[in-house]
Amino acid sequence: MSVMPPPAPGVRPRPPAPPGAPRRRGWPVVVIAGIAALAAGFGGALLGAALDDEDQESSARSTTTVVPARRVNAEDGLSVAEVAAAVGPSVVTISVDIEAGVTGEAVGTGLVVSPDGEILTNAHVIADATEIRVRLAGDTEPTEAELIASDVGNDLALLKINGSNLPVAPFAPPGEVALGDQVVAIGFALDLDGEPSVTLGIVSALDRTLITQNEGALDGLIQTDAAISSGNSGGPLVDASGQVIGINTAVARSDVSTAATNVGFAIAIEEVEAVLAALREQGEGDPRLEGFLGVVLGERSDGGQGALITQVSADSPASDAGLETGDVVISIDESTTDGVAGVIAAVRDREPGDEVEVVVVRDGEEEHFSVVLAERPPETTVPD
Repeated sequence: MSVMPPPAPGVRPRPPAPPGAPRRRGWPVVVIAGIAALAAGFGGALLGAALDDEDQESSARSTTTVVPARRVNAEDGLSVAEVAAAVGPSVVTISVDIEAGVTGEAVGTGLVVSPDGEILTNAHVIADATEIRVRLAGDTEPTEAELIASDVGNDLALLKINGSNLPVAPFAPPGEVALGDQVVAIGFALDLDGEPSVTLGIVSALDRTLITQNEGALDGLIQTDAAISSGNSGGPLVDASGQVIGINTAVARSDVSTAATNVGFAIAIEEVEAVLAALREQGEGDPRLEGFLGVVLGERSDGGQGALITQVSADSPASDAGLETGDVVISIDESTTDGVAGVIAAVRDREPGDEVEVVVVRDGEEEHFSVVLAERPPETTVPD
């Protein structure tokens, strides 16, 4: 099957609750992406509809003290209980009211990234939100959160609540994650009552790339077999030392033509740190401007590496630099592009005005082009 781009997050309507009945949520999965023949879904925000006019206000935060996060000694092997105890205090519940055709609700997970109340989560968790609430570990009541900035292309968003001395889980140093490492995923799967769910797995692969909404792409992903369910989105993937190595974002789903078993994805910490710095700089909630090359791409069918340029837009950076239909893009700024998703991710990760070196194969020979990226037009339908 072909790669599936995601629809915008939606809701499943339900009849108005009878007087005195509790409000209930539905649990549809939001589909985001495909890789090869996979159809991938957000491991993410739980969505439910609320068609009644009853509006529940957020109560004041409880005064429960949050225990500071601590580093785990992993020399004697992975202790899931110790990892959960160390990182759990920095994992938060995120609930939002949304407007997506009807009034609805979404639930996901977030991670405290500063002692004064910065919260990192997936952009799709807070998409279309009219109100965002965060409930800290150990608290019974949520508090209203402000959206500082979001980067839809990289599926990360930064929130802010009023806080002090909040626990912050340590990030793993870049480059330390290895294939086969044991990992733990922590998050509020299915919005079940009580503490977050904890699942154990390994690093199944590194540097994966997924096509995402509007034919964008997430690159440098960690693949894991640790179970990731709806509601886990925005929560941490943690190593045996209690260090965050990624932010859980997506899971592959089986369909009529393909089978997917225990295939989840997390945004690697190197990407997380870079995007987090950019989100802090934005500070106004405006989306980040993405780079634009100006080509339509197709996958190679001969088993070779790279992405085939099937069309070059007129008066685009690609056209100005001399790229042509039939060229095969094999790298951008010395980063290998294994296919269409790799090219899209490499371009959109950069900003307008950035100069990049694009290496293509033309008539069997490698050629190098220096391209100054433009600002991606919001109405464009080409991948990059």
